[in-house]
Amino acid sequence: MTDALYQQDAYLGHCPARVIEHDLEGLVLDRTVFYPVGGGQPGDVGWLEWKDGERLQITGTRRRDDGEILHLADTDQAWPTPGSDVEARLDWELRYRHMRMHTCMHLLGMVIPHGVTGGNIGAQRSRLDFDMEETVDKEDATARLNELIQADLPVSSQWITEEELDRQPELVRTLSVSPPRGAGRIRLLNIGDKDLQPCGGTHVRHTGEIIGALVVKTEKKGKRNRRVHISLTE
Repeated sequence: MTDALYQQDAYLGHCPARVIEHDLEGLVLDRTVFYPVGGGQPGDVGWLEWKDGERLQITGTRRRDDGEILHLADTDQAWPTPGSDVEARLDWELRYRHMRMHTCMHLLGMVIPHGVTGGNIGAQRSRLDFDMEETVDKEDATARLNELIQADLPVSSQWITEEELDRQPELVRTLSVSPPRGAGRIRLLNIGDKDLQPCGGTHVRHTGEIIGALVVKTEKKGKRNRRVHISLTE
């Protein structure tokens, strides 16, 4: 399987890699910094570069049915052949935006401590759906969200086994999607020892990197469903 370098260091913007194979949609590398779409976070985009300055634009990243990470590309470009050595380069500005936004979504879950029934992460705007009947006060939620950002809490990850997670079901707050299983271990995100839950996405190292956020809209989507939209201030 592809060595997913982003799991160890989300700040890696590029890495040397070797093309293992490709199909009609994209390429498989032996190692990558590209995050595949999942958990509400978009797949990374960027480029592969190789000898003589050749460059292939990567339009997205996802997991194939067999679990391999597939780097998507249009077929009207020249592709490196299997066995070729390449440099995998992210669109770092977009990735870092997603890292800040994804971490901010976890903070929103700390501010609104209810089960999460859905969500979506975007570069400009993101949302979470909560299993709750109460109305969310935008101004109060914004203030508490920014308190957590300005506290500059450390953000780190750790791993536990699937059996350990089974013994701590309270760690899972997403009601509609369960953490991926099959690898034998689950990655947890720890924010300042105040919030610990499974997450395989990419995140900043300190909440202060988010800079600031706004709760821009709240919606009632059902009797027990409140949708909250946020954006970053810069």
